[in-house]
Amino acid sequence: MRDTLNYKHLHYFWLVAHEGSIAKASEKLHITPQTISGQISLLEERIGNDLFEKVGRGLRLTETGRLVLRYADEIFELGRELSDVLRGAPVLGPAEFIVGAASALPKTIVYKIIEPALNMQHEVSLISREGPVDALLADLSIHKVDLVLSDIPITNAVSVKAYNHLLGESGLSCFASPRLTRTLKKDFPYSLNDAPVLLPTPQYAIRSLIDDWLYEKNIHPLVSGQFDDSALMKVFGQAGVGVFFMSSTIEEEICHNFNVRVVGRTDEIKQKYFAISAERKVKHPAVAAICDGARRSLFGE
Repeated sequence: MRDTLNYKHLHYFWLVAHEGSIAKASEKLHITPQTISGQISLLEERIGNDLFEKVGRGLRLTETGRLVLRYADEIFELGRELSDVLRGAPVLGPAEFIVGAASALPKTIVYKIIEPALNMQHEVSLISREGPVDALLADLSIHKVDLVLSDIPITNAVSVKAYNHLLGESGLSCFASPRLTRTLKKDFPYSLNDAPVLLPTPQYAIRSLIDDWLYEKNIHPLVSGQFDDSALMKVFGQAGVGVFFMSSTIEEEICHNFNVRVVGRTDEIKQKYFAISAERKVKHPAVAAICDGARRSLFGE
């Protein structure tokens, strides 16, 4: 090896190796494939060997590439551990705690999940981020966030080294404005037949659960709107545009904050909530507080 390694180049290589292609790594890093390809070429020049070989349209690690990847895995794992230690160590002022929440999660649920971390003996400075789960998991993999909150678990299909911690699950309640509630029949859920309904967009796991439940019940509502943002869906529901579903755990808060009424409830649909972290065994004190608080108080294990 002729020169000192550039760790940015090494990180690009590491992400391409785990994603399986430069295109996927480009999406994760939000930079062009040409930039990543150029940086990897510079790394190969410094190492003196090719790291990848082309196989059809894909890439395969060379023997040198596999060796470098083993070291890169250890380097970035140590970097993650150092980041965790520094964030958990006593500092002057609150320790930084970065949480990413999936867009589909109700904001009240997110607050209730995070709240125990804000009431610890050692104060934390919360940084809250929101977005698609894939983007948040990419940030978790490069230690831009400490924790991801989601209603779907991470699977082997996602090439990110992270672990699911089930916080709990909840049935769903159906809400509507007082005016719309008066027009609905009393026999929920069949009162939803031909009723205007607001739903999450199909990219979210809860949408398929609701669709399957309606299909099994032979219920055919009129879909008046589909939303990426749960808060916006509640605003439209408050205006009487349609009925909407939310976790029964926050039923009281939704009725109070949005002046809506409960049309009905079902435990046949269960929405699960996960904390996803880079730790198999939770060590970060704020993450531990979140997991313990949700299981004990919010979802009542």
